[in-house]
Parts: sequence; structure tokens; C-alpha cells
Amino acid sequence: MLMPSRVKYRKHHLRETRGVSKKATSLNFGEYGLRTIENSYINQRQIEACRLTIARFFKTGGKLWIRIFPDLSITKKPAETRMGKGKGDPAYWATVVKKGRILFEIEGVSKSDAIEIFKQVSFKLPVKTKFVSRDETI
Repeated sequence: MLMPSRVKYRKHHLRETRGVSKKATSLNFGEYGLRTIENSYINQRQIEACRLTIARFFKTGGKLWIRIFPDLSITKKPAETRMGKGKGDPAYWATVVKKGRILFEIEGVSKSDAIEIFKQVSFKLPVKTKFVSRDETI
């Protein structure tokens, strides 16, 4: 699973999910990409499920770039616990994605295969997404 090797603070305040992404809004590495249309949190398990789906389609060829990393610890308090007594323990890692951010980029496959790959990947994500290609963004 994706997670930071070291962090300065174990527990974070949750970040803002409103607005438009300021970084990673264009294709920089691959030929095709997956862009978000709405704001949300994406956790480490969802990113890993997407990576496995893409790898299954690639078989031998193709290259993948993951443009997001889960660096925000999400805490949970145990079930049936009374209010108070501090913040819960870290349960999993997540990242904030804002509208317009490129999540994944791939190359080495045809456009029809890339559309099918990202269609399957979009089912694993909690946000609405859009397929983008380098020739359309220029």
C-alpha cells in the first residue's frame, strides 16, 4: 500500500476540498490521462485498486505514472466510544483531489485500449472522471 515512510505529525487536520486544482492539471508524462471532475478524498486502497486494474490491462507493454500520493492520515475513534478523550488513532492514508487534477497517465497503448482502461479505473474511484489525451489538450 502507498503510505509515507515518515511524517512530521501523526495526526492531521482535514484539508480543504473546495476549489480547482492548481497543480497537475495537464499531461506531463504520458499520452493519455484521467482527470477529475469533482472534489473528494481518495484513499490508499482506491489508488492501489486502480494501479492493479491498469497493470492487468498492460500485461507486458505500457507505462504508468501515478500523479497522486496519500500523505494525509485519516483518524478513526473505536466503535461505541464516548465523546471526548482526544482524537482517534490513524486508520488509513488519503489524499485530497480537486477538480481538474490528473490522477493517472499512461502510454504505450492504443487510444481505444486507453479509453477502456480508464473506464474500468473510474469504477474504482469515488469521483467523476474524464479521459484526456495529449492531442486534445494542445
